[in-house]
Amino acid sequence: MKKVHSESSCESPTWENTVSDSATTPIPRRSSLIKGGSRAGGERKKTVSFSSSLSEKKISSATDCIHSMVEGNELKKIRPNSRVYQRYYLLDVGLQALCWEPSKKESDKARISLTSIREVRTGRNTETFRTSGVYDQISEDCAFSIIYGEMYESLDLVANSAEMANIWMTGLRYLMQYGKHALDILASSQDSLRLGWLEQLFSSAADSNTQEDAEEGICLQAAIKLIQSENPGVSSGKVEHRFKELQRLRDRMYDRVTKQEFIEVFHDICTRPEIYFLLVQFSSNKEFLDSQDLMRFLEAEQGMTQVSEETSLNLIQSYEPSEEGQQRGYLSLDGFTKYLTSAECQLFDREHDTVCQDMSQPLSHYYINSSHNTYLIEDQFKGPSDISGYIRALKMGCRCVEVDIWDGPDEEPVVCTGHTLCPPLALHCVLEAIGRYAFVASEYPLIICIENHCSLPQQKVMWQHVVRILGERLYTDPPDEGDSYLPSPYALRHRILLKGKKLEPVSDGEDGEVSEEDEGAEMCQKMKAANTVTQCNSPHLPPKQFQLLKELSGLVTLCHSVRFIDFATSSKSQKPWELCSFHESLALRFAGESPGDFVNHNKRFLSRVYPSPMRIDSSNMNPQDLWKCGCQIVSMNFQTAGLMMDLNTAWFRQNGNCGYVLRPAIMRQEVSYFSADTRDTVPGVSPQLLHVKVISGQNLPKPRGSGAKGDVVDPYVYVEIHGIPADCTERRTRTVTQNGDNPIFDESFEFQIILPELAMVRFVVLDDDFIGDEFIGQYTIPLECLQPGYRHVPLQFLTGEDVPHAKLFVHVALTNRRGGGKPHKRGLSVRKARKGREYTALRDLGIRAVDEVFKMAAPLLRESTDLRENMQTSVAVFRELCGVSAVANLMQCILALSSRVSGPDETPLLLFDLQDQYPTLEPQEPLPDVLRRVVSTYDMMVQAGRAVMEVSDGIYDRILHIQTTAMEFHEKLPNLAAKEGLKGRKVSRALESFSWNITILKGQADLLKHAKAEVQENMKQVHDAALTGNLTKESLGVRRVRSQTRRGQDDKPTTSSRGPSA
Repeated sequence: MKKVHSESSCESPTWENTVSDSATTPIPRRSSLIKGGSRAGGERKKTVSFSSSLSEKKISSATDCIHSMVEGNELKKIRPNSRVYQRYYLLDVGLQALCWEPSKKESDKARISLTSIREVRTGRNTETFRTSGVYDQISEDCAFSIIYGEMYESLDLVANSAEMANIWMTGLRYLMQYGKHALDILASSQDSLRLGWLEQLFSSAADSNTQEDAEEGICLQAAIKLIQSENPGVSSGKVEHRFKELQRLRDRMYDRVTKQEFIEVFHDICTRPEIYFLLVQFSSNKEFLDSQDLMRFLEAEQGMTQVSEETSLNLIQSYEPSEEGQQRGYLSLDGFTKYLTSAECQLFDREHDTVCQDMSQPLSHYYINSSHNTYLIEDQFKGPSDISGYIRALKMGCRCVEVDIWDGPDEEPVVCTGHTLCPPLALHCVLEAIGRYAFVASEYPLIICIENHCSLPQQKVMWQHVVRILGERLYTDPPDEGDSYLPSPYALRHRILLKGKKLEPVSDGEDGEVSEEDEGAEMCQKMKAANTVTQCNSPHLPPKQFQLLKELSGLVTLCHSVRFIDFATSSKSQKPWELCSFHESLALRFAGESPGDFVNHNKRFLSRVYPSPMRIDSSNMNPQDLWKCGCQIVSMNFQTAGLMMDLNTAWFRQNGNCGYVLRPAIMRQEVSYFSADTRDTVPGVSPQLLHVKVISGQNLPKPRGSGAKGDVVDPYVYVEIHGIPADCTERRTRTVTQNGDNPIFDESFEFQIILPELAMVRFVVLDDDFIGDEFIGQYTIPLECLQPGYRHVPLQFLTGEDVPHAKLFVHVALTNRRGGGKPHKRGLSVRKARKGREYTALRDLGIRAVDEVFKMAAPLLRESTDLRENMQTSVAVFRELCGVSAVANLMQCILALSSRVSGPDETPLLLFDLQDQYPTLEPQEPLPDVLRRVVSTYDMMVQAGRAVMEVSDGIYDRILHIQTTAMEFHEKLPNLAAKEGLKGRKVSRALESFSWNITILKGQADLLKHAKAEVQENMKQVHDAALTGNLTKESLGVRRVRSQTRRGQDDKPTTSSRGPSA
């Protein structure tokens, strides 16, 4: 038996750096916990990690788990006084009790009978964990609890790794189900489903050989190809090495592979322990999922609704490789792995592969995918120009391209960057490419930004080419002077808009002069100042005014370029069809100094931002810096890969890659208050908590361009959040050394997202031991496109192509800020919760008539907040009593509850009555105290939900009525302020306070509406989970049959039809 190194009650877990010190305050050192100090590396926050090296043997069955438990492991025991005790835990040889040593107790008392165990609970989800002073320092993935005895006591343990915790939880659940005969039952049906399929797979390969060869197995190369057909990402060298290693251990070096060798190597290479442990969580202690198990997984974890048994059976037919599994409706481990790695289980929600947003709003309400100097395929100064730049951008969903036109030879205009050495393209060739590919990727309007530097004769040629090539697709209808907004993308489908200068209306209708906006001239000036250019293609800089052909001017209607003066001038005189272009530096200055004014400007007018001319290398600005202020057209150098293009490409995927994405509601409402640089919550927007668990990686190659020899990598993962400044952050996992095939990270992170509509998540995989480039792959996705649950993330190179077979395996959940995250204090009553509750306050304008209207809303806002917070608090407390994590939904709560509410004869102590709109939880006999608290808390949750349902509509209508009444003062505010004697800055503050109050009213009304929908969804989940968990009177017979079957299994080592057979 393994000896324990220390009997100290304060043996220290290992400390590791996990996040940036600047992001979080370091956790204070506790003398009772820490002796060994910390690892070097000031970049990461110090938190407790109970990690150690994993055993080389891969766990692939419950038998492996039980054998490991018999050998024993060192685990940390957490006590209510926050003390941590290191103990050696193991199963006794008879598989009847859990024992530990050293202990001050007598040996016969330092044990828990397996028959007394009521539940094995995942994570830090008991009272002991939640009230522990080391709660934040313990990994959720390494913690588990054993609930035992009539008093529902808990033994709270922390393993050295997530894998070890899974081994113990899996083994204990099997022993609870099958008792001391568990190993006999497992041995009698050793992997029959999987084994039968592998034997059939092997036999099909052997059938092609002669009878004599078949008896000796199949050749090594055939065996390798057979395994690669089921696991395409594995290298042939790795498979060959495993076969030779196995044969070497058996003193059998041969070029043929036997059936047994094939099965062993397949198990070793193709079994993913993290998926096996996930399967057994839902399999009712079998080693396969039946249709009911799969339904439960899809609803509880994957967020799917209205899942029927037919849905499950169809998935089984699609992904289960064995004929037996398909016929019996069983999904084996290999079938489950195929499903989880399929397109259906990717992180990106496939509903966003098609247009899914409202396309009938004004053009200014959308972000528009835009390209800068589209004709360039390298740098801005000497790089080549090519038609392919337009073709590639348009195929990628770009809806705004740039055509920089200059006088060319033979009276033919050309496209190029002025004052540089970039070779020109013939204009008619560019227009033909645009015409051919304009609507290949999207039917929504294409904007062509014309930068006109031509003489009048060549402008005439330009006009002829444009009209001839683009023809009827050109939109030339003049706008109505009474229009307050631009038409919608839907109304402009299959139309091309020209953006450019336009002549002022004059009586004679002749050609005239307009001011020139020339990025090329600006670039030349900058480079001359830096002494980087001694000669330009043009002999002199173009004048500030130039002659514009009236026919060409007539083609510009909805995107008339005008010079920006200031926000006040634009507000008074700019027309909706007039567009301002901003230099990157100027736009960023406005974003920093006047973010609110910039947002308001962009509610009605289009703004185009182009990169600084100093970006000669075609590098890109960060589009998020401009999107946060509502800028619609942020021009990107599509030819330059990297983080900024990752963000741009990912952002426009969320609406079918059609090139248009609806901006956040707070940026579209006529009267609203929003500052992109806020560090607090956005008025009327409910912050979200994003929970990300990085579980593992698969088939991670060494970085491109790496100078390291061999294929070994030391991968780690960054999870980055991009959005408004308050949301931008990043976290990283530990490094897994020398494992790119299937590194296990098992690390969980939590991010608060203040403005979810503008947030993106980026996963970056890097090599910690590199020579040269450390980048392995990345994947960027808008928060709105995340699918919840267990998902695979396909990695991409910086250039956008997929890294072959390389993936991350993650779990994702989104919760509201009140309903998830930190544990709540037990016994937190609604009355006590109200004392510390923060209520949203309205601001005084100093205008008596308007303030009186807003004052009527104060009690309504308070009541609305109480309704929502009471409901969310009651759900959070009920969730904790059910012993599930903060990210669990109510379906998961009820399903967890169903496993622990059985009496001695397996009859349920609690049943749901589903007759009413609000299911009631009814005790069937006297309950222990812990279950009485569950019933009481459930009743409080239902009462809080009922209050929301019964009262919310009335409050909602009254809040909106006050908002409508207040809006009647909007146009009169300056006059009313003058009557009150307000001047200058006080008037500005009054207008700002008005926008704040209107935003608060609209936002609080929306939150109340969402709360009502949340209650409806909660009650539906309770209803469905009660049926799935057999917690209704109608299901009582089912539980009794299962109970009789289980008792029969405990009497003798026989295998039931539902026993482990995979």
